[in-house]
Amino acid sequence: MRVELTVLGSGTSMGVPTIACRCPVCTSSDPHDNRTRPSILLRYNGRVVVIDTTPDFRFQALREKLDRLDAVIYTHSHADHILGLDDVRPFNLQETKVIPIYGNKPALDGLRRVFKYVFEGNYPWGGVPLIQDHLITGPVELFGLEFVPVKVQHGYLEVLGFRFGRVAYLTDYNIIPKASYPLLEDLDVVFLDALRHTGHPTHMTVAEALAEVEKIRPRRAFFTHIAHDLGHAETNAQLPEHVRLCYDGMRLEFDTD
Repeated sequence: MRVELTVLGSGTSMGVPTIACRCPVCTSSDPHDNRTRPSILLRYNGRVVVIDTTPDFRFQALREKLDRLDAVIYTHSHADHILGLDDVRPFNLQETKVIPIYGNKPALDGLRRVFKYVFEGNYPWGGVPLIQDHLITGPVELFGLEFVPVKVQHGYLEVLGFRFGRVAYLTDYNIIPKASYPLLEDLDVVFLDALRHTGHPTHMTVAEALAEVEKIRPRRAFFTHIAHDLGHAETNAQLPEHVRLCYDGMRLEFDTD
């Protein structure tokens, strides 16, 4: 099965350019330095699955000319990963269908708190997303593709990465637990959190992410959740040939086993 992966967003929680910042990256003319909040899109078997609906989801969907949405998978419920949920409504109207969403218990609990009006179902004027939540307790098969959850730690919060075929997407973490490494063996491509060069209590630095690349040993690695500390061209020039920063709109195609 052929899968097309599109990076909807590659930036950190405040995006790049960051509001009120005049640093070299925020004022850069390189379009690769314009980063919306982190998310990816998968197209396969005539279906569309999105991992996370960021505050920029409407813009991302318009940019990619998205004309359908069949499911949303959530890594966790921080604002930069969920606040675009309301923008699934046009897809509800287009096909008059309920869209399934998937997450672990902390993610679904967070979504229920933030979008109380959606989940309680008693908003009398309509105009709310039509969704059905599903708890992730193990691998999830969606339209012929299996998504294997990979547990990572984002400070105190358990976040889910996902493996699909020989590709894995991990964002927002500072620790990969020992038990998760067997799920990351024999990868063609891995996406890893790499916020900046200086340390952060809940994210990987570039050096720490490179150390994870050495452990996981994928054929290619892409860094995401990138802050305005890292210029695209300058940083790529310092990375090994098989490691690159990803960027908004980047596309990969791969076949599943």
